[in-house]
Amino acid sequence: MKTEEILQLFKEFESASSEIEGVECWSARDLQNLLGYSKWENFEKVIQKAKEACSNAGEEAQDHFPDVRKMVEIGSETRRYIEDIALTRYACYLIAQNGDSRKSEIAFAQNYFAVQTRRAEIIEIRILEFERVKAREKLTHTEKQLSGILFERGVDSKGFAIIRSKGDQALFRLSTQQFKKKMGVPENRPIADFLPTISIKAKDLAAEMTGLNVQNKDLKGQSPIEQEHVDNSAAVRKMLVERGIRPENLPPADDIKKIQRKLDSDDKKVLKEVKKQSKKK
Repeated sequence: MKTEEILQLFKEFESASSEIEGVECWSARDLQNLLGYSKWENFEKVIQKAKEACSNAGEEAQDHFPDVRKMVEIGSETRRYIEDIALTRYACYLIAQNGDSRKSEIAFAQNYFAVQTRRAEIIEIRILEFERVKAREKLTHTEKQLSGILFERGVDSKGFAIIRSKGDQALFRLSTQQFKKKMGVPENRPIADFLPTISIKAKDLAAEMTGLNVQNKDLKGQSPIEQEHVDNSAAVRKMLVERGIRPENLPPADDIKKIQRKLDSDDKKVLKEVKKQSKKK
């Protein structure tokens, strides 16, 4: 395909999209023309194949191919409703995959929607990674605050480490060494750097509860504070287990430092590209 044709198709596909209840969609009737199908009956066959592919992928076809009605002009000052289908980006991708790839429009659409769908997946993964990094930073902040509270109540850094370890054992039902071995965590690294987001937030909640209760109950000394943290960690565990989540059985996540480096690197690339584009203008 020539560059001019690609740019024209890109413009047409972008301008044909609309938003229905906050979801980006394409009209099947519009897509029929964009993909070079002259007859609706022939295009319907492609849509049916796409619906079957959607169902086979474990998705609800109705979520991606809802039936709607479209107002069209049929003559001089005459309009009527016709049956139409609102297609999500994923639905369009499946239609393109099941279309006649000999058509240049189909070949373009296969790549256009594949790239756009992949972009959405990449964004979703990045958001999840970002949330995990932020959860880890929040836990660090919470534990730093808790350490300060405990220091004022007669607990030194060694005592705080013991209290934190006891809390982990109550939360995960494994000692620090056992859990590190199970998770494959290096000896010199904290467990939290390899926990999934929900486990990081569970530790953070238990620590927040301990900090609050230590002050409200005016607890002093390592023994009562240790018991308070164990009780809070056990309470958080109970809540998770009741919802079918056993934190010790969740798979380990990638090293948080590796994820942070990746996010920082991506940010630098984006900034560099933005500056490059700005200079072009």
